[in-house]
Amino acid sequence: MAVTDAPANDAEHRIIDDVEFGDGVSVFAFTNLYGCRIGTNSRIGPFVEIQRGAVIGASCKIESHTFICDGVTIEDEVFVGHGVLFVNDKHPRATSAGRLQSARDWELLATVVERGASLGSGAVILGGVRIGAGATVGAGAVVTRDVLADQTVVGNPARPVAERHPSAHGD
Repeated sequence: MAVTDAPANDAEHRIIDDVEFGDGVSVFAFTNLYGCRIGTNSRIGPFVEIQRGAVIGASCKIESHTFICDGVTIEDEVFVGHGVLFVNDKHPRATSAGRLQSARDWELLATVVERGASLGSGAVILGGVRIGAGATVGAGAVVTRDVLADQTVVGNPARPVAERHPSAHGD
């Protein structure tokens, strides 16, 4: 287990608690990592939060200002762009029967991002979805349902991009 500080050793600007690191992991300043697992040679950018129960695979790039919550599994070689937000609850509420909600009051929805997928900056990934291997989620897309392997989706809600076939003019 080795954690490389990049670009500088700013350990006082991070919260890292109960994290399982693979070798060669880079963690930038201003991150909150707790109770998660991060695979070998992955890079975690600044201003990222990865919560307890989340799993990041090997050779992943998690860009700045990203939020990865409990229930999210990101497989190997995944790119997560700036400001990507994962959600793990379809019915969030602050209170239940007049008291603040606790873990008993909601259902955790697991999300999986398969090997080699790319999530564009600002994408929102709702809980309970699977993003297939090699898939691409466009910047700002809101993923509300599963994305097939090697598929590209864009928009709100995210929809597959129509395949473009070359015309007779060669374009």
